[in-house]
Amino acid sequence: MPKTIWFFLIGTLLLMSAGQPSHASAPQTSAQSTTKRKHSSAKSTKKGKRGGRAKGQTAPTPDRIKEIQSALQKDGSYEGEPTGKWDNNTVEAMKKYQDKNGVTPTGKIDALSLQKLGLGSDTAGKGAPTPATSATPGPTSKTSE
Repeated sequence: MPKTIWFFLIGTLLLMSAGQPSHASAPQTSAQSTTKRKHSSAKSTKKGKRGGRAKGQTAPTPDRIKEIQSALQKDGSYEGEPTGKWDNNTVEAMKKYQDKNGVTPTGKIDALSLQKLGLGSDTAGKGAPTPATSATPGPTSKTSE
């Protein structure tokens, strides 16, 4: 079989076994399993460093919210002074802005709305990055005469 198929099969097996407990350890007594259950249920109720919100996008800072509110204010969608809090007035202003600019009016901060407000990057929300193609040919081997 080609190497790519072997790598695929190994990767699939690893993914399938990643969430399953190992059965290679010695059998547990009923007292051990009860203790283990007590500890595991206690862990699930605590909010530690790993508990709660999934890693990924974080909430915008008050300064960033003020920046968005100011941009919405310049557009005429937001009335009042920027507060730095994402409140109902800000959500309604964002919906109004999104509706005027051809974006689905969710009231949520998204890449396209930020881009249209002049606060986003040129590439945000446009899909996965594509690798740059090189116009120069690869290395050539020199032959000796």
